[in-house]
Amino acid sequence: MSEKKEPSVWQGFKAFLMRGNVVDLAVAVVIGAAFTNIVNSLVKGIINPLVGAIGTKNLDNYSSCLSGTCKGDQGIQLLWGSVLGATLTFVITAAVVYFLMVLPMSKYLARQEARRKARESTHEVIEVTELEVLKEIRDALVAQRGSGHDAS
Repeated sequence: MSEKKEPSVWQGFKAFLMRGNVVDLAVAVVIGAAFTNIVNSLVKGIINPLVGAIGTKNLDNYSSCLSGTCKGDQGIQLLWGSVLGATLTFVITAAVVYFLMVLPMSKYLARQEARRKARESTHEVIEVTELEVLKEIRDALVAQRGSGHDAS
């Protein structure tokens, strides 16, 4: 019996790393980390001051007290300002990613796909036309051969 040799752990690891989606994922993580800093700065520098015009500049200061008194560390506080800040950060991040990355890339890919389909349909028309010409040539040769034999 022939023995199948299993790939080594190192070969499997190399194959895993060489997959395109692993590299894409690594790039996405690095870009995402850098992008997070930009969004956090946007929220801290622009959104929080706009909200601060209504109340406090730091959203983390917004809270509600569930117990009778909430002085210092006493009582039960709901820190809904932190949740609001995180939600704003998420919404801004999602909007920027969608409008600056996903939407333009989708339009670009749709244009590429339309061009590819146009090229394929043109190629099919050319193939069909060539086939028709070859059939006409064949028919002409058959007709010519047939008329030549009848004259002899």
